[in-house]
Amino acid sequence: MNVSRYISAKIDGADAGSFTASVTKIAIISIAMGLAVMVVSFAILQGFRNEIQGKIFSFGAHLQISRYDTNNSLEVAPIAGPRLQQQLGRFPQVQYTQPYAVKTAIIKTPDEVLGVVLKGIDEKGGQSPMRQNLVAGKFMAFSDTAASNDVLISRKVADKLRLSVGSEALFYFIQNPPRIRKFRVSGIYSTGLDEFDEVYVIGDIRQVRELNAWPDSLVGGMEVVVRDFPRLDATAETLYEKLPYDLKIDKITDQYAQLFDWLQLLNRNVIIFLILIIFVAAFNIVATIFIMILERTNMIGILKALGATDSQIRGMFFHRGISLTVRGILIGNAVGIGFCALQHYFKIIPLDPENYYMDRVPIHWDLKIMLVLNAATFVSSLLAVFIPTYLISRINPVKAIKFD
Repeated sequence: MNVSRYISAKIDGADAGSFTASVTKIAIISIAMGLAVMVVSFAILQGFRNEIQGKIFSFGAHLQISRYDTNNSLEVAPIAGPRLQQQLGRFPQVQYTQPYAVKTAIIKTPDEVLGVVLKGIDEKGGQSPMRQNLVAGKFMAFSDTAASNDVLISRKVADKLRLSVGSEALFYFIQNPPRIRKFRVSGIYSTGLDEFDEVYVIGDIRQVRELNAWPDSLVGGMEVVVRDFPRLDATAETLYEKLPYDLKIDKITDQYAQLFDWLQLLNRNVIIFLILIIFVAAFNIVATIFIMILERTNMIGILKALGATDSQIRGMFFHRGISLTVRGILIGNAVGIGFCALQHYFKIIPLDPENYYMDRVPIHWDLKIMLVLNAATFVSSLLAVFIPTYLISRINPVKAIKFD
C-alpha cells in the first residue's frame, strides 16, 4: 500500500469546512477556467485562421503563375494553359491547378455605373472553391458548346447596382474596338473581404477568351494549390527554378500580406495570453500547497516523529496537488469544449462582418491542440506542486508539534 497516497486520500475529506478547503476550491476553479479559456481561445483562433484563409484561397489559391509584364495592368499577356498544367503536374508539391483570365469592365444599369474586374474561371479540373462563398442563387452553369452568360457578383456590388439573382446587366469592355456583353446574375457571393467583394465578378473564362480573341489553349494565368501550405515559400522557390524564365510566381501571402500579418499578430497575442494564464494557475497551485503545509504542520511533525521520511510526507502533498489538478482539468475540458460546442452548433455569438470578415465566431476542432493544452496544464501544475513540498524538509519535528 502506498502510505503517502493513503494519508492524502484521508485528509482530503477531513479538510471540509476548513480554510484549506476554500483555497483548494479556488485552485481547482483557477485551473479549470485557465484550461477552458485556452481551449476556447485556440478553437476560435484556428477558426478565424481557417475561415479567412479559406476565403482568400477561394479567390487566389496559394500561388498564381502568369507571364512577366512591364505594365501594371491587371490584363497580362496570355500563356499556354495545357502545357503549363502538364509541367506543374510533374511536381509532387502541387495538389491541383485551375486556369483563369481577368478583364476589366464597367457595369451599367439604368441607375448606376460601376467599374469591376471580370475573372473568368474554368471548372474542367474540378469544382471551384468559390462555391463555398455563395449566399444566394446558384453557381454558373457551364456548357460544353458555348460560353456561359452567367456571372456571380458580390453582395456589395449587388447592393450598389440594385441587382438581384436573375437580373441582367450590360458589361462594357474598354478595348479596340469596344465590346459590350449582357450577362445574367446567376448567384451572389459574399466573403466579407472588401479586397474581393468590391472588385471581382466571376464568369466563364471562355467569355474572356472571346473578348481577347484567344484560342482555347491560352489563359491569363494559372492558380496553384499546394499540398503543404506551411512550406509555401520553399515550393514557390522550386517552381520558380524549374518553370520557364518568362513566367512569374505570386504568393498569396505577398498579395494579401496585411491579412496574413493580422493573423500572425492574433496568434502572437493569444500565445502571450496563454502563458499568463498558465502562470496564474501554477501560482495558485503553489499557494494552495503552501497553505496545506502550514495547516498540517502539527501533523507533519507527528509523522516525522513516528519515522516518516521527508519523501513520504512530500509524496502525500504531491498526491493532493495532482488530485486537484486532475479535477481542475476535467472541469476545464467540460466547460471549454461545452462552450465551443454551443457556439459551433447554435452560433450564439454573432459578429459584425464589416469588421471581422464573418458573421459569427468560428470554431475549429483540433484534437491535437486540445491534447497539447491539457498536457501543458498538467505538466506546469505538476512542476508547481514540487516547489512548496521542499519546505517539508526544513520543518523540525519538535517545533512542528508545538506549532499553533
